[in-house]
Amino acid sequence: MSKGARLIRQTLTIARRDFTATVMTPMFLLFLLAPLLFAGFGLMGSLGAMTVGQGAEGKKKLYAIAAPADAARLRAADARIRPAVAPEPGLPPLATIAPAADPAAQARALLSDPDIDVPSVLYGPLDRPQLIHANIASTTVKYLAALAEQAERDRRAGLNGAPLSQPTFTRIERNSTSLGGKSAAGTFAVVSLFVVTLMLAGQAVGTMAEERSNKVIEVLAAAVPLESVFLGKLIGMFGVAILFLAFWATVGANITALLPSDVAAGLSGIAPAIGFPGFVLLYILYFTLAYMLLGSVFLTVGAQASTPREIQMLSLPITIFQMAMFGFALAAIGRPDSWVATAAELFPFSSPFAMAGRAATSTAIWPHIAAIAWQLLWVAITISLGARLFRRGVLQSAGPKWKWFRRG
Repeated sequence: MSKGARLIRQTLTIARRDFTATVMTPMFLLFLLAPLLFAGFGLMGSLGAMTVGQGAEGKKKLYAIAAPADAARLRAADARIRPAVAPEPGLPPLATIAPAADPAAQARALLSDPDIDVPSVLYGPLDRPQLIHANIASTTVKYLAALAEQAERDRRAGLNGAPLSQPTFTRIERNSTSLGGKSAAGTFAVVSLFVVTLMLAGQAVGTMAEERSNKVIEVLAAAVPLESVFLGKLIGMFGVAILFLAFWATVGANITALLPSDVAAGLSGIAPAIGFPGFVLLYILYFTLAYMLLGSVFLTVGAQASTPREIQMLSLPITIFQMAMFGFALAAIGRPDSWVATAAELFPFSSPFAMAGRAATSTAIWPHIAAIAWQLLWVAITISLGARLFRRGVLQSAGPKWKWFRRG
């Protein structure tokens, strides 16, 4: 057997060993379902916050102190204008009451009512309405002013509040993805790629530290070349990452059947500009390149550290650096064809994320061919440099790593 074939066989043996040792454990099931646990905790928190918010919104009203005729016009104007306003928590329902002897004092008393949240109150004649509010940034007071304007226009025109037109609404399918849909797809690509890559590549550090503590890495180093150990571990953990990604991709592709029809219709507008088949292919390629870049760095870090504390100290700067690359790629999506986007696409560690976002927002193919070639070069450089540092870290695992001076 030639030397190259033996090296490949040894590398694949290490990869199969690491893949089996990681997947064939009960903890891998917990790791596989970790995103579901995170989503469950987030859903519980959002439901709690929504319940609190809905409880507060139920006690929130806009008040208009007006005579019966003016109150009827205000309610008619509210019925016409409110459906055109985006439904948001800042626009509570309208309530009208008859004026008392002192409408100004009545309005202030409503605004200060401790049992109900009243953001704004309108009183006085509709051609000269008086509006009071407590929040300096309140938008409800402007809404009440618009209602008074519309009600006064209806009064002067002699309208009884009935609609003058009967619109017909027709939904037309777009021939292309909207700008918002492409931006949403690009953001999803960058965020999911960053989270999955960082979470999966970080496993290499823990595995390396465990094998260094129980001396397994030294047994492997005595049996096969360290280059095979490094590449085998990288390939084995990449196989775990592919299994994780395939599982959640299958779940994501079938979960739309369980979503409400309005939510599914909203998600249907999110689509990449390059098309789903090409986008999926490019996403897998950029995930592979990003994982190889980050995985080789984390594996090298794990070889240099001999204690969990050292791993934490070395991993933290790398994680912070990756967060910076993540923000860099998001900025590139927000500013396409700018120097920020060009820099993010050229810098090796942010290039996979930025180009995944570009696949969702642009239909051009040739930048991806150039980017993949450029990233393959840096993957080769990173793996080559990482294998050398890995050898140094493993071989010096029994003694001090740095000797600052020697005695004569």
